[in-house]
Amino acid sequence: MTYLSDLKAYLSAREDAMVDLLERLVRAESPSVVPDAQRGVQALLTEALEELDFVVHHLPGRGRSGGHLYARPRQRRRHHPAQLLLGHSDTVWPLGTLARMPFSVEGRIVRGPGVFDMKAGLAQMVFALRALRALHLTPPLTPVVFVNSDEEINSIESMPHLLRLARRVQRAYVLEPALGPEGRLKTARKGTGHYTVRVTGRSAHAGLAPERGASAILALAHLIVHLHGLSDPASGITINVGRIRGGTRANVVAAESEAEVDVRVSTRADAQRLDALIRALETTVPGTRVSVEGEMDRPPMERTPRNRALWAAARETAAALGLDVREAAAGGASDGNLTSLYTATLDGLGAVGDGAHADHEHIQLDRLVERTVLLAALLMMPPTPPAPA
Repeated sequence: MTYLSDLKAYLSAREDAMVDLLERLVRAESPSVVPDAQRGVQALLTEALEELDFVVHHLPGRGRSGGHLYARPRQRRRHHPAQLLLGHSDTVWPLGTLARMPFSVEGRIVRGPGVFDMKAGLAQMVFALRALRALHLTPPLTPVVFVNSDEEINSIESMPHLLRLARRVQRAYVLEPALGPEGRLKTARKGTGHYTVRVTGRSAHAGLAPERGASAILALAHLIVHLHGLSDPASGITINVGRIRGGTRANVVAAESEAEVDVRVSTRADAQRLDALIRALETTVPGTRVSVEGEMDRPPMERTPRNRALWAAARETAAALGLDVREAAAGGASDGNLTSLYTATLDGLGAVGDGAHADHEHIQLDRLVERTVLLAALLMMPPTPPAPA
């Protein structure tokens, strides 16, 4: 890996240019729930990728997203195996957040809405590819890029594109932020499910004829206790009823109630088991009945043999750069959960910092170049030997 020192020198000399691109990406506010807001950040990425002689395709949204970008090198070998660089342009921050949370560089800390999750990762992607092109380094697997605009709202429209790409590439690098101040890579993620549990009963006057009623709230209360009892943190299973509503007035036996339930699991087997248990819920209050909507919408990203092989190769590459990179499991899901179903996946290759979805969102500038060098080096890795799913 004689080119590693060249990568370090090239990217170290371009820290200011990386920050400049990052500032422009952050200033192009892009909340998921405003599809038109994606145009600014997508235009910046399109310009940067076209300068690298990539062909950029805009895949239009269908109303719930601002569309997605797919890019591949203009000059490439047909049917040559590929590797995927995966990111998202959307953020959780509403338009106008910059007014109270401006982009800033304070010493070696960079702040701003979306800077950590995950516009710094997008800047790293651009500059890793730029370094390879400038140094005339040809990755053994053709790099292709996919940037969606609905990751923060469960990739509802982009999921078919993601799954199709995952089936065609030999590995996927996810540019979500790293975990913790050590910059750990994410080799496992919990799967997520979202359910709405609805209970119907019979209303009655709570003072005159309570016996004629059947309380949907009482039935739901029993179900909530039961649901929380299904949690098993030691096995990676957590269930949280995060929102409830029901009834009309305090003096009326409630005829309806509902709860929104968040489910997190570490294995696909647990996902299937919990899904079946939730769908089979029954009430214990006479005169009430229950219905369930929802599903396990993100499978867990498990430490499969092929993911382990990719992690082992990445750790060796990091060591050659003088980096002691560690792995970790994350409780939240990403699009890496989806690609992991079909190809070797390594997540958390983005920035080191803190405050995703929080007012103190920031990245460590000292680590920005380091992470970009690592990403470029990972793109140069030879294909890992085939491993079982």
